[in-house]
Amino acid sequence: MSYVIFFLFLLAILFFWQSDRQRKAAGLPGGRVIYTDTRGWGKVEKPLFYSALGLTGKPDYLIERNGQLIPVEVKSGRAPQAPYDSHVFQLASYCLLVEKNHGKRPPYGIIHYENRDFAVDYTRELEAALIDLLADMQADDIKREVDRSHEQPSRCARCGFRNVCDQSLV
Repeated sequence: MSYVIFFLFLLAILFFWQSDRQRKAAGLPGGRVIYTDTRGWGKVEKPLFYSALGLTGKPDYLIERNGQLIPVEVKSGRAPQAPYDSHVFQLASYCLLVEKNHGKRPPYGIIHYENRDFAVDYTRELEAALIDLLADMQADDIKREVDRSHEQPSRCARCGFRNVCDQSLV
């Protein structure tokens, strides 16, 4: 009987060790996953929505840690030297959505790349920059013509409008 108990104890340790390895490999901080937007993890929750800005989104994970909600965005590629601005603003959008939907302001969010994680502080300055960016996007949305926003031929090469764009760099 004691061998069975000892075996079950070792098996439990093995399962805890394996789950910790999987959590770290997924780029998740310690804490309880309370929301996920990954296929194969069960039912996907409704997207978060903030009507005042017409903003909708779903972070890949929403972690509860020490009573705080932390959005996590998982990217498939290798990490750049610093997170791309577009990734930072995507994460900031999730922080804003979490605050407006759950009544808790996240202190930061996490961008998880294949080989590195970045914790991005959700500051009042970042929130203000996000709101300005959203206003610019909404203004561009009603324009008939929008000027190209970059000088990178590689972006034009991957753009879905490259065949009809009169500002294309390729």
